[in-house]
Amino acid sequence: MMLLHGTDALKAAAATGQALPGFVAYNLETVQAITAAAEIAGRPVLIQAGAGPFRYAGQQALMRLALDAADRSTARLGVHLDHSRDLDEITVCLEAGYTSVMIDGSHLPFAENIALTSQAVRRARDHGAWVEAELGALAGDEDVSTDAVASATAMTDARQAAEFVAETGVDALAVAVGNVHGFTREPVRLDLDRLAAIHAAVPVPLVLHGASGLPTEQLRGALARGVAKVNVNAELRRAYLEAVRDHLPDALPGSDVVGLWSAAREAVTAAALTVIDRLSTNL
Repeated sequence: MMLLHGTDALKAAAATGQALPGFVAYNLETVQAITAAAEIAGRPVLIQAGAGPFRYAGQQALMRLALDAADRSTARLGVHLDHSRDLDEITVCLEAGYTSVMIDGSHLPFAENIALTSQAVRRARDHGAWVEAELGALAGDEDVSTDAVASATAMTDARQAAEFVAETGVDALAVAVGNVHGFTREPVRLDLDRLAAIHAAVPVPLVLHGASGLPTEQLRGALARGVAKVNVNAELRRAYLEAVRDHLPDALPGSDVVGLWSAAREAVTAAALTVIDRLSTNL
């Protein structure tokens, strides 16, 4: 049993200019692929089986897949609830054994976000889990690449971030600094000065969502300014779909779904390994 409890791995990443990858999983093949990548790389990884994928796979089914994979693996794997707005959903995952949860109150007014996040923190503490919250708003869809554009008005404010962390007691803070969900036509440009100000203002590690396709120099700049967890979704989805597309002509004549799924799983493992390597390189 190698479940990644506590924030030690997150804090260690922050101290060394690295980041913990949070990979979003949707089904058996993506859970297996993420697990395999963590085992091959020998690095701590979070399997993010969360609210969005639950709508496709079902909460109990995907939750059990992720927890069983992490429990049986030789890798250091945490199981993380991503982008949840529902305290009851959070409680179910905590009771099942999730090692961390994200409460997403970024759509709410500031005071309401604090109130919701504080409730999530209290529930997580009872189960020995850590909590990520979000302040500011990211454009785009977490499950579909939409070529979103960041809005300056929705970016995280450093002073508000300091108040938010102090009031809620969260363990990690997801920020909006020009990042968006999904791939974009033009390279994303992070507001690294804003990120540095947030890092200076809060005592907890920062989280970067929407990092798929982020240029290397931008990613390195983020890791040097307090980002210790990076969410990756679109890169894995694209790898899966491209493998299905490429393998489909060979699979169709014999209805070889096993070969198709295997090719997709291997492609996701390779994509995850590339991300792990990018996030594990000391700056």
